Amino acid sequence: MLKQRVLTAVLLLPAALAAIFLLPPLGFAAVIAGVMLLAAREWGSFIQPNQPLVSFSFTLSIGALIAALGFILPIDTLWHQGQLHPLAKGILQVGAVWWAVALGLVITYPKSQSIWRQNQMLKAVFGQLTLIPAFVAMVVLHSFPEGKGISGAALVLSVFLIVWGADTGAYFFGKAFGKHKMMPNVSPGKTLEGLGGGLLVCAALGVAGWHYLPNNGLAVVIAVVLITALSSALGDLSESMFKRCAKIKDSGSLLPGHGGILDRIDSITAAMPVFALLYLYWWI
Repeated sequence: MLKQRVLTAVLLLPAALAAIFLLPPLGFAAVIAGVMLLAAREWGSFIQPNQPLVSFSFTLSIGALIAALGFILPIDTLWHQGQLHPLAKGILQVGAVWWAVALGLVITYPKSQSIWRQNQMLKAVFGQLTLIPAFVAMVVLHSFPEGKGISGAALVLSVFLIVWGADTGAYFFGKAFGKHKMMPNVSPGKTLEGLGGGLLVCAALGVAGWHYLPNNGLAVVIAVVLITALSSALGDLSESMFKRCAKIKDSGSLLPGHGGILDRIDSITAAMPVFALLYLYWWI
């Protein structure tokens, strides 16, 4: 399984880097929109397992929301004189509120499922709140105006590095030292030692990247990195909660060794909007 997982990651990495650094903002947004539509198709299984019509309807809703955003808020209007458009900022703030709610749902699971388990509409809204702010955050970061000391592509890559660092550290530290279950009702395989290892790796990444971030103290950089890493862990746990409730192991089978698209981007869905907001309020 590990060999297959690594091979898939090695094949995906060049494609991800090419999309981040070679595509113009509109092309990047189109690629991310496609990823979100694939993820939406898988989220349909959380709403109602083994119902293709439900998955199709939810995917259509995500596509319609992304298309509406593209019409109302073209990419070239996202930033004006270094300031983010209020609508984009509002979507990021809604995303942050959702992840605060998701944290409560995860902590109180399985009791919390009594609120939403039988409510298809509520689970669909949860999916929209998971995917749309993440989409907006990636496009906002990628289109970050030049002349601010760091490129938009570098900002997007920074979040990916934090998430990859947190995942890698959690996996290997958990395997080597994991004894204390973090949230056994949600994800029995995750341990506090793994979480700590992931945060340690991310802190090291923060120190390494500090020199490339102009006019920022090390403490601020480390704080942003660790909060983003914790958010990525929440994204992972949140998806695990919905899968457990739906009684499915993987969100899909598109990526060998990883499962589905959602299994690969679950951490990203939380980390991107949180990082974007932190960057807006602390660094700009």
